[in-house]
Amino acid sequence: MFKLSRPLYLALAALTYLLGASVAAYLGFAFRLAVFILGLATVLLAQLSMNFLAETFRPHNEPLVENETPAKIEALRNNLLYVSIGLISTAITLVYLLIANYQSRVFPFVFLLIGIIVYAVPPIRLINRGFGELTLAVQIAYIIPSIGFVLQSNETHRLLTVSIIPLAALALAYFLILDFQTFADDEKYQRGTLLRVLTWERAVPLHHGLIISAYFIFALAPLFGFSLSLIWPAFLTLPFAIFQIIQVRAIANGNPPNWKLLASTALIVFGLTAYSLTLTFWLR
Repeated sequence: MFKLSRPLYLALAALTYLLGASVAAYLGFAFRLAVFILGLATVLLAQLSMNFLAETFRPHNEPLVENETPAKIEALRNNLLYVSIGLISTAITLVYLLIANYQSRVFPFVFLLIGIIVYAVPPIRLINRGFGELTLAVQIAYIIPSIGFVLQSNETHRLLTVSIIPLAALALAYFLILDFQTFADDEKYQRGTLLRVLTWERAVPLHHGLIISAYFIFALAPLFGFSLSLIWPAFLTLPFAIFQIIQVRAIANGNPPNWKLLASTALIVFGLTAYSLTLTFWLR
């Protein structure tokens, strides 16, 4: 069950939540530790339930666990469903505490719940319709940091938007890379991934465009009233981003892939960008 929880996604969700809170701290809002902890617990419970529900409703022709009997796999599905319901119920309780005790806004959590449902639960289940990667990128890189910010400030701010829109583009590029890595199995089981919907011919330029647009938006920060001296740490990952594009181009041209290196590079680009911005906002 630990593997099915996707601990890396949980770590990325915690990081982007911290990013949202760091933007609020930079803007001068008083840091509220109790609110921060309750909000962090809520988003992690929500993300964990999203991961479990994605596996619960996985088509039966796909292996949920290798080398297990159908009876044990069905029991695991049921357990994942019960655990997911418990996680969501706990998260809703924490949201109620935030609203009742700290007058927090409810609308970011509504988007969080909608994201879980449309991503993983039939009949919509966007993970099987080519939009799962987009939903996951928006959830981790946009909605969750927005919650981290709003819980501390009870308002929105354009600095948050300038920070997380390009981050969402890098997140989508990362999840698209994971599709490249699992393409053979996705073809075998007819999974509706973004890569299979787009095909390689469209997915490769989309990947490049996502990365280029992310750094372009970061570079436009002065137009929104923020100095590049504040955003410049995001460009520390630019060499890795260029290397990522080079690797994808090489694979598209027929060169043998190094999937672990490519996936690690994409993770560094997304994760280290989020970490660099978070550290900058906290220290300033």
